[in-house]
Amino acid sequence: MKKIRHRWKLVLPAVLGLILCSPILAFAAEEAEEYVPAMHATFWALVPPIVAIVLALITKEVYSSLFIGILIGGLFYSGFTFEKTITHVFQDGIIGVLSDSYNVGILVFLVILGIMVCMMNQAGGSAAFGRWATTHIKSRVGAQLATILLGVLIFIDDYFNCLTVGSVMRPVTDKHNVSRAKLSYLIDATAAPVCIIAPISSWAAAVTGFVEGEDGLSIFVRAIPYNFYALLTIVMMVGMLLLKVEFGPMKQHEKNAVKGDLFTTKDRPFANAKDEAGNSKGAVIDLVFPIIVLIISCVIGMIYTGKFFSGAGFVEAFSASDASVGLVLGSFFAFIITIIFYAVRKVLKFSESMACIPEGFKAMVPAILILTLAWTLKAMTDSLGAAAFVAGIMESSAAGLVKLLPAIIFLVGCFLAFATGTSWGTFGILIPIVVAVFSGRDENMMIMSISACMAGAVCGDHCSPISDTTIMASAGAQCNHVNHVSTQLPYAITAAAVSFITYIIAGFVQTAWIALPIGIALMLGVLVVIKALNGGAETD
Repeated sequence: MKKIRHRWKLVLPAVLGLILCSPILAFAAEEAEEYVPAMHATFWALVPPIVAIVLALITKEVYSSLFIGILIGGLFYSGFTFEKTITHVFQDGIIGVLSDSYNVGILVFLVILGIMVCMMNQAGGSAAFGRWATTHIKSRVGAQLATILLGVLIFIDDYFNCLTVGSVMRPVTDKHNVSRAKLSYLIDATAAPVCIIAPISSWAAAVTGFVEGEDGLSIFVRAIPYNFYALLTIVMMVGMLLLKVEFGPMKQHEKNAVKGDLFTTKDRPFANAKDEAGNSKGAVIDLVFPIIVLIISCVIGMIYTGKFFSGAGFVEAFSASDASVGLVLGSFFAFIITIIFYAVRKVLKFSESMACIPEGFKAMVPAILILTLAWTLKAMTDSLGAAAFVAGIMESSAAGLVKLLPAIIFLVGCFLAFATGTSWGTFGILIPIVVAVFSGRDENMMIMSISACMAGAVCGDHCSPISDTTIMASAGAQCNHVNHVSTQLPYAITAAAVSFITYIIAGFVQTAWIALPIGIALMLGVLVVIKALNGGAETD
C-alpha cells in the first residue's frame, strides 16, 4: 500500500505537469507550423493591389475598388475558404491596421488638423489670407508658384505638408481658377519629393533607421544629389508653369477651370465647401499664427519622442523620432494654443471652437476611410509575401549589371511602391539589401543605389491610387481622389522616364554633378517638345 501511494506521489505531479504544459506545447507547435499560404511570395501576391488600382481607374470609385482588392487578397491567403477569408480580411486586416498604434496616431493627427482647418475658416483666417493674396498674387502662375513655395517650406512631414498647403492655398487657387486636380498635383509633388531630400524630416528619420551598420544621416545627405526623381519633379513643376505646358487629362481639367469649372467630373464631393465662411474680424494672423505654432509644436513633438529632452542631440533625436506620436503631440498642443489665441483675440468663442470638433472630424472621414482600406490592402499583400517576391527578383537579376544597378533598383522601387502603396515600406525592404551588397566594397555605388531606392519608392508612391500620401493630397486639395490619380499619372511617368535615363548615365559617370545637370536639361527639353507637340497649356 505504501508502495502504491509512493508511486502515485511520483506519477501525479508528472501527470499534472503534462496537463499544464500541454497548452504551451500546443502553442509552440502552432508557432513552429506557422501558416504559409500556397501563393506566398509568388506573382499572385501582387494581384490584389493591381486589381484594386485598375478598378479604381476604370470605375472612378475608390472605396469598392479597394475592398475588392482586399477581398481577393483574403481569398488568396485562405486558399479560397470562406471562414478563413472573412477572419483574415476583418480580424487580421481592418481591425489589425486600426489596432496599430502608428496608424491610430496618424488618424488622430488627421482629425486634429481637420479641426484646426475648420477653426481657421470659422475665425476668418482663410478668408483674410484670400483677400491678402488677391492683392499680392495677380495670376494663375503666381498662385501655383506660391503653392510650390509653401510646399517646399513645409518639409517636416508629408501628411502635414499635404493638409496644411491644401487648406492655405485652396482659396487662393480657387480665386485664380486653378483646377482642384492641378492643386492636388502641386501638393503631392511638393510633399514626399521635398521630404525625401530634407535632412530634417520624418522621412529622413525613417531612412536612417534602415541603414544599419552605417552613419545613416551622413549617407542620407550624400544621397540627396542622386535623388533624381525628387529633384526632377520639382524642376518639372516649375518648368511647366513658366513654359505654360499641360498635357494628358490635366490639360482638360485646366481648360475647364479657366471657364469656372474647378472639378470637371460630375463627382465633386467638395463643390459646396465654403472655405471663406467665418468671422469678418479675422485677419491674416489668424491663419499664419496657428500654422507657425503647428510647425514648431510638431518639430518639438518629434524631437521629444527621439529623447532630445533626455540628452540626445537635435539631429540624433530627429533621426530616432516616432513621427506618429510626435505629430499627435505637436498638433494637440497647437490645437490648445489656437483655441486660447482665438479666444484672446475675440474672433472665436470657446463654444465655437468646440463646435469645430465634429465638423473637422467629418471633413476627414473620406480620407480616413480610404487610408484604412489602403492600409488593409497593404496588410493583405504583406501576408502574401509580395515584398519577398519582389526582393527575390531584384537579388537574382542584379548580378552582372553593376553599371545599370541604380536604374534597375529605381524601377523595382517604382513597381513595389506602386503595387503596395507605401514608399516607407519599399525603401525599408530595398535599402537593407543594397547596404548588404555594397557596404565595405563600393561606397559610391551604395549611396547611388540607396538614393535610387528612395527615388523609386517616392515615384511609385506618387503613381499609386492606394498611397497614403496621394490620398492626403486629394484630401488637402478637396479633390476627387481618382481625378487626382488619373491627372497626375502622366506627369509622374514623364518624370520617372527622365529619372530612369539619368540613373543609367549616373551608373556610368559615377557622379551626380555630371548626371544631374544632364537630367535637368533633358527634363526641360522634354517639356519643350511636349509643348510643341501638344500646343501648350491653352489656359491663359
